[in-house]
Amino acid sequence: MAQVGEPTLEGPQVRLRPPTEADYLAVFRWYNDAEIVAPFDRFEIDTWESFVAAIESAPGDPRSVAPRWIVEERTDGRTLGFVGFYAPHPILEFLDVWYVVGDRERRGRGLGTEAVRLMIDHLFRTQRIERIGATCDVENVPSFRLLERLKLRQEGRLARALFHHGGWHDVLVYGITRAEWSAAAPKG
Repeated sequence: MAQVGEPTLEGPQVRLRPPTEADYLAVFRWYNDAEIVAPFDRFEIDTWESFVAAIESAPGDPRSVAPRWIVEERTDGRTLGFVGFYAPHPILEFLDVWYVVGDRERRGRGLGTEAVRLMIDHLFRTQRIERIGATCDVENVPSFRLLERLKLRQEGRLARALFHHGGWHDVLVYGITRAEWSAAAPKG
């Protein structure tokens, strides 16, 4: 479902652009930082080679969970994090979105929300799908608040669906349809 070479997307405060080789090291460090990824997700150390291969193959692989865009602040060009999407099911036709604001200093300013809004707008404009979803650990309050600010609704809870930190965790399932997004999602 992904277009080869995702376009640059511009918002009022952030820019989403395809990753370049110059981004790989910073993103690799965030991906492999247990304090950024592991609190609410499974954590595995990637090798440099597998990480680079995943990023470079992502545009042609709808099931890839590698970053598809780098998020940078427009005022200074500083890299804040990365976002992506993937087709999580082999038969059901929807996309799940995900996001990481790796720059701890810039969290809590609405930049992640704007980045995800830009991505969802783009996906509904360019993909033949009727639903976009997201999942998050039930304890990841910043993540589910971001989704709720964007008017995604909680559709369910998957009991003991994600293993991390030595135990099983419940996962919240969020979603929004094309019509709901068009009618209710904040713009701009």
